[in-house]
Amino acid sequence: MPVRRATGTSLLAYEQTIRGAVECEGVGLHSGAPVHMRLLPAPAGTGIVFRRVDLDGFLVEADSRNVARVSYATSLMKKGVLISTTEHLLSAFIGLGVDNAIVELDNLELPILDGSARPFMDMVMSVGLKTQRRRRVYLRIRRELELREGDKFIAVYPAPGYSVSYTINFPHPLIGRETFEVELSDGQYRREIAAARTFGFIEQEKAMRNMGLIRGATPENVIVLTRDRIVNGPLRYHDEFVRHKVLDLIGDLALLGRRIIGRVVADRAGHAMHTALVSRLLRDRTLWEETSDETSPEPAYAPRAELRT
Repeated sequence: MPVRRATGTSLLAYEQTIRGAVECEGVGLHSGAPVHMRLLPAPAGTGIVFRRVDLDGFLVEADSRNVARVSYATSLMKKGVLISTTEHLLSAFIGLGVDNAIVELDNLELPILDGSARPFMDMVMSVGLKTQRRRRVYLRIRRELELREGDKFIAVYPAPGYSVSYTINFPHPLIGRETFEVELSDGQYRREIAAARTFGFIEQEKAMRNMGLIRGATPENVIVLTRDRIVNGPLRYHDEFVRHKVLDLIGDLALLGRRIIGRVVADRAGHAMHTALVSRLLRDRTLWEETSDETSPEPAYAPRAELRT
């Protein structure tokens, strides 16, 4: 199958936050627990910080040091306080260029909503983005890093801009081998990645529920596949499965705390390898440098002053 690729070319010079508060309600994909989530603006230099309002406002930073579990989702934990299934929201923040925000939750898991990052992106766009005075610092890849585990692979290479290439290979007649590559600029994330939903196989449902997983999964928030068909089609993209893996990877790499300037390539990697790449990068300062691009134009979807819908 040919590689699908979306391209673009620009960087954002200054940090951004959201312009106002916005909220939603839903259930956690794995816990099935009801949750109310509120996104709030944050000062420049804050980063993305989760606040458990049900636990006296305890703060958990979206930072690789707080990564807890990475099997079927990426969860954070600090001093025993859990924030589960963070990748879709963090992916949306990277896609829109949100550097600083407070995420308030009254339960342990973020809402799954429709299973993609699009509802989170729509929430942010409903209040708009505010450009801040602090110049954004990027993590520019200087040397390649490659990780392998059996037939799984993930790597990052020096390159202009930030691009992600992902390959999956599922023994299912409607998936098989798919590859997609995207350049994360000029609104490509919103058009090509944000709406891609998570997916699951009905023959695995019982075992996963017995493991305490997917208790909040429904046909409204997961693409459900039997052995030979999609139960709740149509797909939003013909290759929606691999695009969702790209979405997950972008969210997991947000735990670097800096947007990458480089090219990431993954083949059947998964959350554990995504976060392993983050850890290895942060441990070896010879692989990258921090840089602030003084002359790069800002993306078309993020005007210099603010963004409103």
